[in-house]
Amino acid sequence: MNFLKTLVAAGLVAASTVPVRALDISGAGATFPYPIYAKWADAYKKETGNGMNYQSIGSGGGIKQIQSKTVTFGASDMPLKPADLTKSGLVQFPTVVGGDVPVVNLDGVKSGELKLDGATLAKIFLGDIKSWDDEAIAKLNPAAKLPKQAIVVVHRSDGSGTTFIWTDYLSKVSADWKSKVGANTSVEWPAGIGAKGNEGVANNVANTKGAIGYVEYAYAKQNKMTSVSMINKDGKAVEPSATAFQAAAANADWEKADHYYVILTDQPGAASWPIAGATFILIHTQPQDPAAATEALKFFAWAYRKGSKMAEELDYVPMPDKVVTAIQKMWTAEIKDGSGKPLFDASN
Repeated sequence: MNFLKTLVAAGLVAASTVPVRALDISGAGATFPYPIYAKWADAYKKETGNGMNYQSIGSGGGIKQIQSKTVTFGASDMPLKPADLTKSGLVQFPTVVGGDVPVVNLDGVKSGELKLDGATLAKIFLGDIKSWDDEAIAKLNPAAKLPKQAIVVVHRSDGSGTTFIWTDYLSKVSADWKSKVGANTSVEWPAGIGAKGNEGVANNVANTKGAIGYVEYAYAKQNKMTSVSMINKDGKAVEPSATAFQAAAANADWEKADHYYVILTDQPGAASWPIAGATFILIHTQPQDPAAATEALKFFAWAYRKGSKMAEELDYVPMPDKVVTAIQKMWTAEIKDGSGKPLFDASN
């Protein structure tokens, strides 16, 4: 887990080497984008001297903290519905697109060699399929030597946007999953063991023979985990990659979506990764600390302008330029101080 330790260090350096002052940025939430937020924070501090302290606590915690106004911004991979945003006095905007990836710990199996479809994946996580040599898995992998080994399901124990993307996908491909479990940041898991954060799931899978879990792709790739290929809505087997996440996002009409409420799971297209999702920032329309909120908007404006290459290096998909332009116009129109003046105009 050296990569994650490096990112933690980067995030902490960005947060801790600058004296605490009004312009420091505090955020909390999703672990899904933590690798890129930590990388951005480190680069931003080196360029501007300004710190960004981001707590990777899960989307559920991020939503609660921004609603209770204990952080400058919250982060969630589950977009809030427009009515909930209005009720809490918030706006949201997407930063990058990524993907949830099934990862396994099976001797002799390499990344991409094992294929699953949505229905079979749902049965595994429902606890209906209990062994790796089950007929349903064997049918999808006729050439594979599947072990007669118990499946150990690993899932998130904390409120998680990664879980929302995962369970939203399973709800779309399995009527049983939709009726028995549903989609949310936290669900009543019918099988398996829980772990905190993408980091916790990655650790548990890596240390448990026969395990299957789900993590954001950067965690799988950088830790050399064994990822599973998925059979998508078009019936094509695809491996996770930035290209496959981008294909899934190609149908999204961000500018017309009310409050950027877009969910990218189970999208059509031969090249689409079926468990893709965007990650979102939540911020108050009238922040109680206007100076800190302004600094946060400056940080994300910088990230849109200068952070795309860093995002791509971690296999996230940056937002298209026209979407960034629309987001920044929304900032000017919606996020204001007590006198009604826009906090930040990115066009200046």
